[in-house]
Amino acid sequence: MTKSRAVLVTGCSSGIGHATALGLHAAGLPVYATARDTGALADLAERGIRTLQLDVTDEESMASAVKTVVEDHGAVFALVNNAGTGVHGAVEDVPVATVRALFETNLFGALRLTQLVLPGMREQGSGRIVQVSSILGRFSPPGGGLYQATKHALEAYGDALRLEVAPFGVRVSMIEPATVRTKFFETAMMQFAGASGSAYQAFYDKLATWAIGVHEGTVTAGKMAVTPEKVAEVIQRAVLARRPKARYPVGPLAHAALGMRRMLPDTAFDKFVARQFPSP
Repeated sequence: MTKSRAVLVTGCSSGIGHATALGLHAAGLPVYATARDTGALADLAERGIRTLQLDVTDEESMASAVKTVVEDHGAVFALVNNAGTGVHGAVEDVPVATVRALFETNLFGALRLTQLVLPGMREQGSGRIVQVSSILGRFSPPGGGLYQATKHALEAYGDALRLEVAPFGVRVSMIEPATVRTKFFETAMMQFAGASGSAYQAFYDKLATWAIGVHEGTVTAGKMAVTPEKVAEVIQRAVLARRPKARYPVGPLAHAALGMRRMLPDTAFDKFVARQFPSP
């Protein structure tokens, strides 16, 4: 069979997914840009990019999108699992139903799409699974523990998957940015799960102030934030590399934070996190 070069990208309505679809299209690959609302993909369609409706919490929607690519190209060559959502709040405050919904989007959607594309990748003897994770898939500051748990889970199954599918010519990579200048950060950081009267309200006030500082570039995480286009460049590198890396930290802040995580014992790293992030 002729090997497919088709790329399926989730979460393309804005930010990283939008920039990734544009970059891979410019590189000459057949790109399928997806989102729950295809109306948000109109500008991508105008540029000649194929757009599809895809809700990563809906089995029929995921199966239909993969089927479309397989019918057109024989297989999905690269899956970029980018779609995601966020919630912030102390672990004690976040309703379990909210946590389940978070995992449905951030983990189970990516997992199920991975399962759906792998048969075609194995058949053609090549493929790329690119997971848009985060440096927060490697450590977990207070206030975002449950969102960060989804990223830790993405990294964990990705590590096993990388070894499972390597004999079939399929490569798995984690993209690990720090702060990215996207609407996702602005909305996720300003939505807290704690109810009125929470014991953590003073912490949430500090977290909101910090998030504004990030957005305005007055704190380190904001000053060193990277653009969606920078993340998209790294994703493109992972898709096109003959031997892609297992992990791609994006930007100097990501490299510095992950370097500290590797070098410091837990007690010292906790002190580092407490200095860099708001804490109760």
